[in-house]
Amino acid sequence: MATVAAPRRFCRCACFYTDNLYVARYGLHVRFRGEQQLLRDYGPILRSRGCVSAKDFQQLLAELEQEVERRQRLGPESAARKALIASSYHPARPEVYDSLQDAALAPEFLAAAEYSVSPGADLKGLLQRLETVSGQKRIYRVPVFTAPFCQALLEELEHFEQSDMPKGRPNTMNNYGVLLHELGLDEPLMTPLRERFLQPLMALLYPDCGGGRLDSHRAFVVKYALGQDLELGCHYDNAELTLNVALGKVFTGGALYFGGLFQAPTALTEPLEVEHVVGQGVLHRGGQLHGARPLGTGERWNLVVWLRASAVRNRLCPMCRCEPDLVDDEGFSDGFTREEPTAVDVCALT
Repeated sequence: MATVAAPRRFCRCACFYTDNLYVARYGLHVRFRGEQQLLRDYGPILRSRGCVSAKDFQQLLAELEQEVERRQRLGPESAARKALIASSYHPARPEVYDSLQDAALAPEFLAAAEYSVSPGADLKGLLQRLETVSGQKRIYRVPVFTAPFCQALLEELEHFEQSDMPKGRPNTMNNYGVLLHELGLDEPLMTPLRERFLQPLMALLYPDCGGGRLDSHRAFVVKYALGQDLELGCHYDNAELTLNVALGKVFTGGALYFGGLFQAPTALTEPLEVEHVVGQGVLHRGGQLHGARPLGTGERWNLVVWLRASAVRNRLCPMCRCEPDLVDDEGFSDGFTREEPTAVDVCALT
């Protein structure tokens, strides 16, 4: 009897509403469960970074409470924006929304992905087709998109940015950019990129990080420009693995820097700097501490894809480092699932 896999329901960990809240003014991520807890856990470091008066602290409390409320509204508001964009937005480059074609991808990326699924493929052979930025830190680079596709995607993103459509910010650290699922680019572009190309690569590069079991993602574009976001503070990603592709434009500065894994006590000792190359993607573990140096001139746009494996994160939330306390949510959410997929009897559905 024929069976099909039941659709998976993805979830968040409840820590999304309490942990890893970014306070830009003090360059700090905090856990927030109340005034006394905040003062007890972060009082000394906050004072050392300029939060010294009662007024400073009350302002911080108000900002954190607002951020928690914003996170609680994210799912419904994002779904509403996506629906409005789908019904009312007119793309400048409609071909970007077509199903991902090999012609959009760099020959080197296609060759690496093709090798990864070939009989006898192994890590040694794959590394001959990639640039190893750091063997110790397991950071790699490979061209991902062709120059014409980068240009077309960038033109579409700029057109959307200049439109009157509502826009969700990528995360609490990036105030300029686009959530690709809201723009309608998840299904035609990002899902096939993950399933057909990135998963075979990651299975060989990072088998211990769920590279062969990637089942969801969060994709967004970030923009850096004078008068807007200029740099990115040190952080780690809510992902098992990350792809960061430079889309353009012309700029100076803004180099990525990488430390060690966030659990390491000397994680930021002698950070490694990596320059952006348009069209090329940097692959790294989500837990690798990293950031971006200040932009010098121009504009920089990057596509960031957080790659997630529920088989890994269902056991341990990468943000709170505990067994996840699951909360139902929309779409891929934060990549957690309540259970492994089950088979459904097709006859029961007809």
